[in-house]
Order: sequence, then structure tokens, then C-alpha cells
Amino acid sequence: MECHTMFRTTLTAGVALATALAGPALANDELREYANELFEPIPLSTPDLANGNMVTRQRVDLGAMLFFDPRMSRSGLFSCQSCHNVGTGGVDGLETSIGHGWQAGPRNSPTVFNAVFNVAQFWDGRAADLAEQATGPVQAGVEMNNTPERVIATLNSMQAYVDAFQEAFPGEEDPVTFDNFALAIEAFEATLTTPNSRFDQFLMGADSLDEQELAGLNAFIDQGCAACHAGVNMGGQDYYPFGLVERPGANVLPEGDRGRFAVTETAIDDYVFRAAPLRNIELTAPYFHSGAVWDLEEAVAVMGVAQLGAELSEQEISDIAAFLRTLTGEIPEVVHPVLPTRTADTPLPEPM
Repeated sequence: MECHTMFRTTLTAGVALATALAGPALANDELREYANELFEPIPLSTPDLANGNMVTRQRVDLGAMLFFDPRMSRSGLFSCQSCHNVGTGGVDGLETSIGHGWQAGPRNSPTVFNAVFNVAQFWDGRAADLAEQATGPVQAGVEMNNTPERVIATLNSMQAYVDAFQEAFPGEEDPVTFDNFALAIEAFEATLTTPNSRFDQFLMGADSLDEQELAGLNAFIDQGCAACHAGVNMGGQDYYPFGLVERPGANVLPEGDRGRFAVTETAIDDYVFRAAPLRNIELTAPYFHSGAVWDLEEAVAVMGVAQLGAELSEQEISDIAAFLRTLTGEIPEVVHPVLPTRTADTPLPEPM
């Protein structure tokens, strides 16, 4: 389905629902019922992967090693963890990430938490799944600046890595491949979910939200935010123009970044981006693909004008932000793995 069909259909449904909900705030049970039509709790177990990748203990453990190992970069300095820090909300907390040669990347790093639930990866959706995504930064000159051949040489130089690949991909004659490198990282990242937020508890029947948070949920639905930010990840499912009603300023929407247009080269995808997932949003500042906004209330106000054409009141902004903070789930405790020791055959880090 083309992106313009998706966002028009979704917006139509969202407007219809917002119209149905307009008026006095809904009673808790009625609000819960409507919310369950729009949103889903994050499951307590790791989801199955659409590409058939098996999330086994061996693949997850190998993937964790690869995720944390800076030797997967040419300089020996940058790892997946550098931009997707599992101790800080799955992000690096920078406007745009810093990579090889201390270059600033073009976009803000999305969180790795719950990324498994997104329809596609990256702001422009250019990677179909987490495995494909894992191959991109390793090779990007502005990020890890490595090559598949050098990655494989690095892995093959350490017997502990060779053994780990054999255990993770049993029966394969030569399991140390770049494809398997990506599948292992995907298996690890699929475990990085954050269930049991207070909002999820509300969806499942608990009285876990206070009066302001309930008002924020009602406003979130009533104003039409849920037209783009719905489903299990509260977003991440479709593509929309940033500035659907009114284009934000160049500091928030840089002129040179045309979003999904670079992937499809279709005019209707100009300045179109995947809707940001809102899970754990209080942990993942700064906001938007530009990383230009650091304050959650300011981000809500920007979206109100740009996407809804609404000048939200200070109370509405405060209420919606209070609701968004209930989306913070249980953060997984990830132990940094002990990594294999380099050998004389391990490629040396190269100066930047």
C-alpha cells in the first residue's frame, strides 16, 4: 500500500473517532473501551519475528555481544550501543548522533526499545526489519564506516566469536556471515521491549492513571493524535507528512531532509516520515527527526499546530504530556557482555 493511501485512511478513521468522542470527557470505563480499540498493551513475551528469525538464547547472547562491541566499527570506537544506549532510554540523548571522524549524523537516533513493533526501521522506513537495519550503520561512512568483509574478518579472528556463531546457527557449514551478524543483532534487539507501563495497566483494567493523565488521554484521542500514534507502539506503523496542516520552522524541519522521498523518489513522499513511536517518550528527548526540541510540552505544542492545525491550550498541552509520561514501561536490565579477546589476526582500529 502506498504511503499516501495509508495516512489518508488512518486520518479519516481518526477524525471520525475524534468526532465521536468530542464533547465532555468520557467516563473511565468508556474511555478505556475506546482506548482499547486504538491501542494495545506491549506483550510480556518477546514477539515472533515476521522474517522467521528465531529468537533463541544463543542468538540473543551473540547479538548482545555484537551490539556492544565497538570493534564492529572501523575505528574501534563506535558500537550499536553508542547511538542506542540501553541505559538511557535506547537513545544517545543527542540532537543527531556522532559517528566516524566525529561527524554529526543527519537525523536523531530513534530508540531501540520496542523497535521490533515498528512497521519498518529508520525515520524514512528504508529498512524492512531490525536485521536489515543492523547492516546500515555498520557500513555508513558517517556512523561506523566499516565493510561487511572487515566485520567478518574481525569475527573470524576470535575463536570465541566463531564458536558463538556455530551455537547460534547450528547446522550451517559457515555460520560467520554478515547476514547472520544482522540476524543475531535483530534477535537481541527483539528482546528490548518495555511492557507494563501504567497506561498498559489501565488498558488491562487497572485504575492506574490519575485525573490529569485521564484528561490527557481523552485530549490525545479527542484532538486526533491517535490518528497517527496508535497500535502497540503508539506510532511507528505508517508514514505522514511532517507539517500536514502547517509546516514547522526550518529548525524543526530542515529543508534539506526530504524524508521518505529519498527512498521512493515519489513526490507525495516529500517531507514524509514514519510516525514516531511514543512509548517511553519521556526518556527519549530530544524529539523529532531533527532532534531540535528538548521539552516534551513544546513537542506536543508543535505537533498540535503542524499536524492537527490546533493551538492547544496550556492545560491541554500539560494534560497530554502527563498522559504521555504514563507510556514509560519496565526498562529491561541488560548486562554488558564480556567480549572475546582480540588476537594477532584481528584487524587493528584505523585512525579517524
